[in-house]
Amino acid sequence: MIEQTREAEKRSASSGNANGWNPGQFAIALAGLAVVITLLWLGFLYLRGSQATTVTDAVIAAVVAIVWGVGGVAALFGVTNTLIESLPLNWRRRLLPFMFFLPGVGILFLFLTVPTIITLYQSFFNNDTTKFVGLANYVATFTDPSMLESFRNNLIWLFAGTASCVILGLLIAVLADRSKFEVVAKAIIFVPMAISLVGSSVIWRFMYAYAPPGQPQIGVLNGILTSFGLEPQSWLTLQPWNNLFLVMVLIWGSTGFCMVLLSSALKGVPNDIIEAAQVDGATEVQAFFQIIIPYIQGTILTVTTTTAIGTLKIFDQVYVMTGGQYGTSVVGTEFYRQFFINRNFGYGAAIAIVLFILISPVMIYNLRQLEKQEGF
Repeated sequence: MIEQTREAEKRSASSGNANGWNPGQFAIALAGLAVVITLLWLGFLYLRGSQATTVTDAVIAAVVAIVWGVGGVAALFGVTNTLIESLPLNWRRRLLPFMFFLPGVGILFLFLTVPTIITLYQSFFNNDTTKFVGLANYVATFTDPSMLESFRNNLIWLFAGTASCVILGLLIAVLADRSKFEVVAKAIIFVPMAISLVGSSVIWRFMYAYAPPGQPQIGVLNGILTSFGLEPQSWLTLQPWNNLFLVMVLIWGSTGFCMVLLSSALKGVPNDIIEAAQVDGATEVQAFFQIIIPYIQGTILTVTTTTAIGTLKIFDQVYVMTGGQYGTSVVGTEFYRQFFINRNFGYGAAIAIVLFILISPVMIYNLRQLEKQEGF
């Protein structure tokens, strides 16, 4: 027995000491980690400084970006795993979970936390961030007429857009569940979700396209008006109604999202409860508002807050369709104008922080609702 134990120990030592330290593998893995980090940094510098002036340059930059992103993550995981495997067993067990956890946290810290801190710092300085101005940028944010107009428009998007999406999504979910063409109806409503926000905006620009009277109308709405002998309308410049016309793009694109989630919640309502209510004399309307709505209340709140977050940070549709002109500017477009066009970095940073503060309570509430529903 003693001889067998000694032979097992010898085999363990000769196989690289599975429970101990492997200095050769550790050194190779450490050198590999340094090489991978260096290559990732060089790739980052190349992509940051690349200017695609030709199609060939654009293709090369795209290939480098794919190899740098996908290959870099795979290589980083491989060498890190090899490095940890070279350590003693007790250290392996301690460090292995962090190998999967820390990269994600590190990426979040690098691309979310650090920019937020830098933006907050810049918001206390002047337009070229050379002079400390205290809270002057924040005072201007809440006193500048253009920003006040943006806040007003964001409220229109928040209430009109969110309420319309949720109500229409719930209505379509209820009606589609009772239809023989449920799958087809839901597919048609959900299709706009597959289109990007910019693509949706381009589509609706053709819907609202305007040409002076007497000229051919390529816009669908003006084509309908002129076919009945009415004057064409410049929908996107018709203040203040143009904001509601822009909200229509959000409703068209987001109602399908609300419908899918609410339909799933409706299918989870037990039929026994509804049948018991009907036996007690409740009408379908009473059963809907007094039983079904309270039962899916959590899903309704989650869908509402998620859609509200999208309306608060709206930018794409407004920028593509009007550029924030004709009284349609929102906080997102105003931030873009100040930071990237006017080069007013301090004021633009303050607008970004204000937008972050506006969105944060809704996000926190949404996360708490998901936590209550054991979403985490």
